[in-house]
Amino acid sequence: MTATARLLIVGPQGSGKGTQGVRIAESYGIPVVSTGDIFRANIKEGTPLGQQVTAILDKGDLVPDELTSEIVRDRLSQPDAAQGFLLDGYPRNTAQVEHLESFLAERGEALDAVILLDVPREESLSRLSLRATEQGRSDDTPEAIGHRLDIYERETAPILEVYGAKGIVDRIDGVGSLDEITERIAKALAARGLRLAA
Repeated sequence: MTATARLLIVGPQGSGKGTQGVRIAESYGIPVVSTGDIFRANIKEGTPLGQQVTAILDKGDLVPDELTSEIVRDRLSQPDAAQGFLLDGYPRNTAQVEHLESFLAERGEALDAVILLDVPREESLSRLSLRATEQGRSDDTPEAIGHRLDIYERETAPILEVYGAKGIVDRIDGVGSLDEITERIAKALAARGLRLAA
C-alpha cells in the first residue's frame, strides 16, 4: 500500500512556505505544485503564457482564476502527482477552492491537510524587503509587497474558513528556524496519520 499525501501549504508572502513546501514534499516523496514556479518558468522562457502573466504581475495584480486552475489541473494530471502532491500558491480564493474540489472529487480524492504558516504581517514585510535587496526582484517594491499582502488577507483568509469547516487546517507558528518550523509541520501531519515516504 503506497501512502498518499495531498497537501496545501498556505501563508502570506514571505512566510517561508516555498522553502517549507519543498522540504515537506521531499519527506513525503511527492511533487511541489507551485503556481509561482510554473509562471516564473514561463516568464523566463518568454512563452505566450509568460508574456500574459508578466503584464498582469507588472500591474501588481494576480493571474485570473480560470487560467490558474487550468494550469494546475494539467499539472495534477501528470503521473508523478498520482500518489499525492503539495500545492503552493493555489487555491488562493474560494473560486479556486471550488475548481480544485470538483477536480479532486471527479478523481475520488480530497485534500488530506492544509498547512497554514502563521506569520505576523510585520515579519512578512521585513523578510520580503530583505529578499528584494538580496535577489534584486523587481516585483518586490514596498508598494507591491503591501498590495500582495492585502490581497492575501482579503482573498486567502476565506479559503481557511472553508477548509477549517472540514477540520483539515493545521495552524503552524511560522516564526523560528527552518528546522523548527519543518519539525512543527511534520508533527502536525503525523498526528493526522500521514506517513513519510520510505
